[in-house]
Amino acid sequence: MALAARPGFAVSAVTCRDDHTGWSEAETHTGYRVVLVNRGRFRRMADGLTETVDPTMAYLGVPGEEQRFSHPAGGDVCTLVNLTPRLWRTLAGDIARPARTAIYVDARLHLAHRRFLAATGRGPVRPGNADHDYALAEELLRLLAVALEQVAPGPTPAGERASRDDRTLVTRAREAIAADHPAAGGLFPLAELLDVSPYRLSRAFSRELGVSLTRYRNRVRVGRALDRLEAGETSLGLLAADLGFADHAHLTRTVRDQLGRTPTALRRLLAHG
Repeated sequence: MALAARPGFAVSAVTCRDDHTGWSEAETHTGYRVVLVNRGRFRRMADGLTETVDPTMAYLGVPGEEQRFSHPAGGDVCTLVNLTPRLWRTLAGDIARPARTAIYVDARLHLAHRRFLAATGRGPVRPGNADHDYALAEELLRLLAVALEQVAPGPTPAGERASRDDRTLVTRAREAIAADHPAAGGLFPLAELLDVSPYRLSRAFSRELGVSLTRYRNRVRVGRALDRLEAGETSLGLLAADLGFADHAHLTRTVRDQLGRTPTALRRLLAHG
């Protein structure tokens, strides 16, 4: 079942009910894949090595790798994250093929996985919901950064440390958001515009402002909504569309999250001075 699809990555929930003990036919893929198990276990053979994959052990699949699977213990449910080679380079740099692909799912990675799954359910999963895109991208970056710590032999763009230039970076990002630059519609295109890794951009906001990039962008949009409401805007549907929200309900949820009141209540409040 598809959970999300964006330029650069796609996320699916995969359920396997096969209980055969033999190996499947060999298969290869052109992109990178991170597979985490929610329930059950299975066996995987790749590059002549066999491993058991379960909720404590995930794996990274790389382009051109031949792999086979066996399900001697029955069914399983997994989260499959497909990454394009371009997005992989953005996160991992020049590491095209890590020395190992087995990933131990420690408590941090387990939590990152759960947060990512929760993000896939925040609002419509269709393209165009930029609010959802930002939240989903930030949770995906958190998950991949934790996973890359294990398989990457050295520093990666996803693990860039704090820099004195972060304040300048945040300022440039804020200016792009304020100007409604087309690239500000998503975390990945905004990072590309600013010529930095998306993970560095996301972390810079948390370090410099104490809020996520997603929440900051919503703060800007809610401010614009207040301006319109104070000016007498009566159509919440039109207001939602103009400010880039998926629909009236999405606008209401975001405003209530930021201010504790609905747009209708705020309109009355502002009208009374």
